[in-house]
Amino acid sequence: MARKSRNRDLFEESDNHERWLVSYADFVTLLFAFFVVMYSISSVNNEKYEMLSSALEGAFVGGHKVDVIKDPIEVEKKLTTIKPIILENPTTEELDRKSELSDEILKERRQLQLISEQFEDVLQPYIENNLVDVKKNDFWIELEMNSELLFLSGEAELSRKAIPVLKKVAEVVRTIPNVINVEGHTDNVPIDTVEFPSNWDLSSARATAVVREFEMSRISPQRLSAVGYGEFHPIADNNSVEGRFKNRRVVLVLMSQAFARYGMSDQQRAEMLNIKSSADSSQ
Repeated sequence: MARKSRNRDLFEESDNHERWLVSYADFVTLLFAFFVVMYSISSVNNEKYEMLSSALEGAFVGGHKVDVIKDPIEVEKKLTTIKPIILENPTTEELDRKSELSDEILKERRQLQLISEQFEDVLQPYIENNLVDVKKNDFWIELEMNSELLFLSGEAELSRKAIPVLKKVAEVVRTIPNVINVEGHTDNVPIDTVEFPSNWDLSSARATAVVREFEMSRISPQRLSAVGYGEFHPIADNNSVEGRFKNRRVVLVLMSQAFARYGMSDQQRAEMLNIKSSADSSQ
């Protein structure tokens, strides 16, 4: 029994003496690999490096070598001062003096201004109730009348309360020669009846009804036109009741003679605008 114990101690002692060889071999191997890597990094093949450099220059510069700037770029010590550009903001009177428009068109512009003031005067109660709106421009006037003031829902026949309103409008525009375009507009709620298959038909019929009333009020038919835009030119959001109320409207556009298609001849229009007409330019 004592002999077996002695043999086991000798065996364990011999194992402990040989274990350091494994760690030593691993350390030597790692040290060798480290020096190999360092050597490979430090040694550069000059010919291969020149070939690689030339290939890169040819690829990026098209075969032409780029001269390296040796001298640094000099920076200005004095900062450049940028002067702001002053934009003109002329008044309307200054524009009239600078423009090349004729006296006739300037006179007509002032006349349109007077007409818009007359609209605001005779239609004041409807303007206060948001049923009528007057929009002024240098070359035309827009008179927006809500459809609720002129028509019943889904109809194109003028209501009784519409006749006095249109007669007041006719009295203002009867004495001037300007062209009158009547535009019908609806909201985006579709309509599908025997009389009006779509909003196109309803808006066109309403504009035509206003034109016929103006004709009965002794306004020359040559000055009148009717057009329906349906729901495709809204002035408010159709997703709300208030927006749809605003979009259902009839717009009377009183045009300047110089910009109306049938207001005057090309020669007259050219003289009014101080430009050459197409007939003059062709000669």
